Amino acid sequence: MEFVSTRNRRETATAAEAVLRGLAPDGGLYCPAALTPLPEDLSALLALPFEALAGKLLHALLPSFSLEETLALSRKAYSSRFETAEVTPTAEVGEDTVVELFRGPTGAFKDVALSLLPHLLTAAKAACGQKEDILILTATSGDTGKAALAGFQDVPGTGILVFYPHGGVSPIQRLQMVTQPGQNVRVCAVRGNFDDAQSGVKKAFASLSGSAALRERNLALSSANSINLGRLAPQTVYYFKAYADMLRRGRIARGEQVDFVVPTGNFGDILAGYFARLLGLPVGRLVCASNQNNVLTEFLRTGIYDRNRPFYRTSSPSMDILISSNLERLLFLLSGDDELVARLMGELNKAGRYQVPERLLGQLHALFWAESCTDRQTERTIGQVYADHGYLCDPHTAVAFYAAEKYKAACPDHRPLAILSTASPYKFPAAVLRGLGQQSSGDEFADMAALEARTGIAAPAFLKALQRAPLRHEDVIDLEDMERYILEEARI
Repeated sequence: MEFVSTRNRRETATAAEAVLRGLAPDGGLYCPAALTPLPEDLSALLALPFEALAGKLLHALLPSFSLEETLALSRKAYSSRFETAEVTPTAEVGEDTVVELFRGPTGAFKDVALSLLPHLLTAAKAACGQKEDILILTATSGDTGKAALAGFQDVPGTGILVFYPHGGVSPIQRLQMVTQPGQNVRVCAVRGNFDDAQSGVKKAFASLSGSAALRERNLALSSANSINLGRLAPQTVYYFKAYADMLRRGRIARGEQVDFVVPTGNFGDILAGYFARLLGLPVGRLVCASNQNNVLTEFLRTGIYDRNRPFYRTSSPSMDILISSNLERLLFLLSGDDELVARLMGELNKAGRYQVPERLLGQLHALFWAESCTDRQTERTIGQVYADHGYLCDPHTAVAFYAAEKYKAACPDHRPLAILSTASPYKFPAAVLRGLGQQSSGDEFADMAALEARTGIAAPAFLKALQRAPLRHEDVIDLEDMERYILEEARI
């Protein structure tokens, strides 16, 4: 399988090269030139335990690595790191299935991919004969940062530098990052929002990759964001796992399509569902759930992407994003037109907006449905889901529940629904507590205790332990200082 830049098909890479580089040299994202259904029998695939399923799918998506390698990588990634061997268990909530993606070591869906990416990068480095150490540059809207830091902590020959928006993540998310130990890790806040931090990382890639400054330090850049194909590929696994669970429980018949509801800001989590569909999984409609930063909702309805709008800090901060990087991959896969994608991304960079052709909009409408909600609607949904089903969800998952109800009302002929739950409710205790009708105390750990008392559901020990963890990373910089900071603070 060949991988090409979304902006220039002549810019190619092997799977290992794409994983190592993270971003294509022209600023585009590496993407399979085409994805076709898997040759394996789907029934046999769905019967596999999570580790074996992950190994099979990873080999199909990144064929530079042998099946033996990907199975071994999967075992290393998932053995004993998650609450259960299922890795991503599912729960029945009313008539719907909830896919619990937060049972990993940091309480967020990013753990699924970022437990595997360090092993994948090490294998890619060996496959390509790369001698330089790897410096991971990552921007985070909240959850990627901690999951990446935990995954790459003290990995030999690798350093990681995480940037997050100052004041733009939850207090617990911030504490998870700024207390992170490790000789090779660095965390820094950037004055601005996530889009600023992400743009700064992309600019640093363009400016520093292959530069004399990095050569002197024996460094090569890569990324742990979902702009890296090695981060995106493992996320397809939990779509297959959810389908297998629904089939086993009799929620669906063999071959029946499932609609997936996905809370997303950077579009990676939902794009993984589209990848699963292209690989042959019976995925029906993909429902894109957004918070008040509803740029994706409007785009999927109108075909007009316009980031020239107010930016809101919400109770679901991991979706506080106005520039959704992975949408570029979707446009490329649907259109097959790298020149169109390059033009649209140029318009976005210059004017902050673009409009897709009518034919492409029709394809989007056939595949996707979109809804957004406010913070008030999010909190009401948290309370309603708990009152109706006794199920406690975080604000991002509540956004998905809200979108699911709107979708079912608008499309009464919908298929069985799977709702992706992306984070532990205890990462956002103040917002969840308000959703249950109680006042926040202003102290996150007191709110955790109040939430435990209210629901009888225990908070993860690793989150409660943050109260006593020493602060290690307290730097705050301006956007224009990111490149200097990278060169000064890189640690391997």
